[in-house]
Amino acid sequence: MDRSWIRNSKPGDREYDAGVRQFINFTVKNSGGRDKLPCPCHKCHKLLHKRVDEILNHLTKFAFDNTYTCWIWHGEKMDETHVGKPKNSLFEEENVVEGDNLKDMLRVAQDKFNDDPSKFERLLSDSEKPLYPGCKKYSRLKAILKLYNLKAANGLSDKGFGDFLELFKDMLPEENVLPKRTYEAKKTLSTMGLRYEKIHACPNDCMLYWKEHESLSKCPMCNASQYKKKEGVPAKVLWYFPIIPRFKRLFSNSGDVEKLTWHVNGRKKDGKLRHPADSPQ
Repeated sequence: MDRSWIRNSKPGDREYDAGVRQFINFTVKNSGGRDKLPCPCHKCHKLLHKRVDEILNHLTKFAFDNTYTCWIWHGEKMDETHVGKPKNSLFEEENVVEGDNLKDMLRVAQDKFNDDPSKFERLLSDSEKPLYPGCKKYSRLKAILKLYNLKAANGLSDKGFGDFLELFKDMLPEENVLPKRTYEAKKTLSTMGLRYEKIHACPNDCMLYWKEHESLSKCPMCNASQYKKKEGVPAKVLWYFPIIPRFKRLFSNSGDVEKLTWHVNGRKKDGKLRHPADSPQ
């Protein structure tokens, strides 16, 4: 199926319009009865779900996302020619660190905004907004993510990070959109975070105050109090990240899926020891 129109034409061209009709027909045929599907226009980048008529309207006004060459989100099966890393977008470096795919993170985060799509659209806008006019390497969201990773890796305090943001923002060109306070950066990133649970723990690591032990006030093993001197303030807290949302994020990228399932689907099994997984031990 010829898809040169995605790169070689634009809205209004005869070739482009014919290609869009081809895509819409393919989508309707393979929709599986779904009311809404990812919109592949340059504005939505397959991150926002629309009705087919809305997708047609968007594709008529906005260019087709030229990185979307295998229509896996609209019924097409991934083949060997498409397996691997997606092509770089405007704000992705040529040598992208594995797992640092902002589009995949956004796609996973989208499930949280079914009841409030406007919040997701603001997040999407931050992912495409240049850090300053003319900047092609970093969007506002990508810059915040990179800087916050540095904060976490080096144990920088919120106050220190806020001072750094304020100074760095002043160093950038005048019309930059970098936040100047830690609170503002956290507020932007909090919408992308995975769900977590806080579980009180024994200060000596004997047990968790969870399930049948949730109502206890003292550890039955070491007799240590669940709380600090002030009642209600836990002595120790475990931050638990449920595994299912993490699996969803890991398997959201087709290239990562191939690697994660390689031991079952890709490993050669002929009785010879080719990989540690071939050993029963």
